[in-house]
Amino acid sequence: MGWLKRVSRRMFGGNPLHEAAGAGRRSFAWLPSNPGAVAALTATQTELRTKSRDLVRRNAWANAALESYVANAIGTGIKPQSLVTDSALRERIQALWRDWTLDADAAGLTDFYGLQALACRAMLEGGEALIRIRYRRPEDGLAVALQLQVLEPEHLPVTLNTTAENGNVIRAGIEFDRLGRRVAYHLYRTHPEDGALAPMSGNGGMETVRVDASEILHLFRPLRPGQIRGEPWLARALVKLNELDQYDDAELVRKKTAAMFAGFITRLAPEDNLMGEGSADPNGVALAGLEPGTLQILEPGEDVKFSQPADVGASYAEFLRMQFRAVAAAMGVTYEQLTGDLTQVNYSSIRAGLLEFRRRCEALQHGVIVHQLCRPIWRAFIEQAVLEGALSLPGYVRGDLAKRREYLAVKWIPQGWQWVDPQKEFNAMLTAMRAGLLSRSEAISSFGYDAEDIDREIAADNARADALGLVFESDPRHDLAAVPAAPVPPDNPENP
Repeated sequence: MGWLKRVSRRMFGGNPLHEAAGAGRRSFAWLPSNPGAVAALTATQTELRTKSRDLVRRNAWANAALESYVANAIGTGIKPQSLVTDSALRERIQALWRDWTLDADAAGLTDFYGLQALACRAMLEGGEALIRIRYRRPEDGLAVALQLQVLEPEHLPVTLNTTAENGNVIRAGIEFDRLGRRVAYHLYRTHPEDGALAPMSGNGGMETVRVDASEILHLFRPLRPGQIRGEPWLARALVKLNELDQYDDAELVRKKTAAMFAGFITRLAPEDNLMGEGSADPNGVALAGLEPGTLQILEPGEDVKFSQPADVGASYAEFLRMQFRAVAAAMGVTYEQLTGDLTQVNYSSIRAGLLEFRRRCEALQHGVIVHQLCRPIWRAFIEQAVLEGALSLPGYVRGDLAKRREYLAVKWIPQGWQWVDPQKEFNAMLTAMRAGLLSRSEAISSFGYDAEDIDREIAADNARADALGLVFESDPRHDLAAVPAAPVPPDNPENP
């Protein structure tokens, strides 16, 4: 490397092209390492996950950030809309899916959309989540013999790095073939930190079981090419958030301690009782109390000095605000979502912040959750439904790839956003539709609804209103403003 430095000095006069590449006083103590994507997380993932879980358990701000992200990214669920051209078949697929979502959870605690939220939260808190596809027996009475089990990433040992008997390499618990494809996951039977407390611990201990990769969905956000495990989303905020929590707690304790001392009595004769004192604490220190409305007469030689504890200062709130902004930036949420503080926002500022946050959410929804979780589950659902006869899809079993793509075509619709000023947003959307820049179906999808379901509901509402002879101002078929008002009869018909 010495010849590179000599060449650099001759070409650039000894000055580095980048300030950070220099070796001067400001960079002398900066000695970073550059591990690969796999090595970096292998060395730090367990500790990062442990500290992330600890903060989420005991820190209100960390938990609020995760709750906000899950509520915005998942909400009531990212729902599928089949794109099969046959309307009757499409409706059968959608009806079967609605029935299956109620029984999707292998634990029976929630539905499919609740599992989405659970998996998303596990990914945010622990860096990743594992979803195991569990195929059931026909006699189990499910709409489709398929259920899902969400597992925490601790089930996948990050320390398992070896070569399998078949020649495949195992890195961080994941088995890869010679082409670099994931072929299996080696999982603990129970959570390694639960031990005998696990409901199905059995005698498995810390042994792992090999599960085919087709039955495991690995949900995590890839940040670097070649990354195979996930990083907790609180990683960049852990130190600052932990110290900020300690600082705020220390300020609270300091104020609480100072407030315990109302005043201090000075006397020349310690043996005399002053100010009506007649009691002492367990250590023998005399105490004197005060009651509301007391007028106390002081004897000669008595002096009272009231406690004046130091205030936190005018900069305390601003200091916390700046620190919380740094934490919010590290966690990928807005300051208002992290703290709930809306004192310094207006319509324009909060809308700009929400737009940026929602772009991040949309990237997470479509690039991670839909691609890694929703699409594989939809494929497994369709295939299992065809195999057990719950759906009849001609050409699917014979391996016609074009037919399979047609049957598997689906559009995933996240929950719609609620805007600060809906009237402005609706007017903008109406203008875009009239200008031909936005379809009505896409406008409906932006609110998290299926356009066909909305159309059927509107048609049913209109038919019911017509049958009952009802006319509403909300019905665009009737422009009540254009209907002339009925003439008012004059008071005196003979002299109008």
